Amino acid sequence: MLRYVLMRLLQAVGVLWAAYTVSFLVLYALPSDPVLLLVGSDANDVSPEQIDALRTRYGLDRPLIVQYLGQLWSALRGDLGTSITMGRPVTDVLGEALPPTLQISLLALVLAVVFGTGVAALSTYTRARWIGTVLQALPPLGIAIPGFWFGLMLIQWFSFRLPLFPAAGDRGLASLVLPAVTLALPTGATIAQLLSKSLAATLREPYIDTAWAKGAGRATVHLRHALRNAALPALTVTGLIVGQLLSGTVVTETVFSRPGIGRVTAGAVQQQDIPLVQGVVLFAAAVFVLANLVVDLVYPLIDPRIVLLPGARRRAGAPERKTDEERTDTPAGAVAVASRNDPSEGER
Repeated sequence: MLRYVLMRLLQAVGVLWAAYTVSFLVLYALPSDPVLLLVGSDANDVSPEQIDALRTRYGLDRPLIVQYLGQLWSALRGDLGTSITMGRPVTDVLGEALPPTLQISLLALVLAVVFGTGVAALSTYTRARWIGTVLQALPPLGIAIPGFWFGLMLIQWFSFRLPLFPAAGDRGLASLVLPAVTLALPTGATIAQLLSKSLAATLREPYIDTAWAKGAGRATVHLRHALRNAALPALTVTGLIVGQLLSGTVVTETVFSRPGIGRVTAGAVQQQDIPLVQGVVLFAAAVFVLANLVVDLVYPLIDPRIVLLPGARRRAGAPERKTDEERTDTPAGAVAVASRNDPSEGER
């Protein structure tokens, strides 16, 4: 287990380094000059000596490899540099923008899980075929709807026509509802699509037939046996869901004029604030890696088969053990294997 954790940690470090390096190269390949963007319309009133002084101040006059190594060493010590446009440490800027983003992201995640699980469960539970067809059509539709358009429609209906929620800003819990719903739609649709397919496949498993044969009710079979096991494959895409939430905050916070990581990212990219953009990229990569690392470590605890596979035992040097019922060369084992492989065994 220790070796498994160490390997995952090494992979996480490699992903963070790759994300930082790629963002550095992409930003410095852009044709525009961040110092001239900082000066803006006053560029004609600034002398070349002052522009060179700004480049020296932010280290932009040094060779590219020197800049990269210096910034990488500073990042390893927790110093992400100073924002060119704000004149403040990048860590302070991200620290102030993080709480509002966490608020809508956590609420959106809860709404997405409730929506996705509900749609997937109802689409397989209902006996009415047309209801199941309608519910199965909702996830692709939710994924296809542009986030900015959906947010504007929510503002139009629930802020202007029905003044129930604020249209913009950060004014209490009521201002979280519309941004969270906007952010939750594509995420919930993704969860619903993955979970519905996994649930449909799980309902065809032999142990589901066994549950029916034992007299379990319809709700018990779907909720206790099928949904619980169908959720395991969906857990593997947690990192993608977290990444989807982070990318969605850029549009959502811009549409609803909310402070947060999304608006900071949009402004930093527009003004080519290299230290701030690199800080945002590193933060997003860290969140993505952390989410996947948690899933990698938790998944074996939920499903012990991940670490108890015979191949894993052989790699670890442990002897492979078989019980009498697992040996197909015994009568008990032959009957057990046949009953597991025959879906009709549960019906009898």
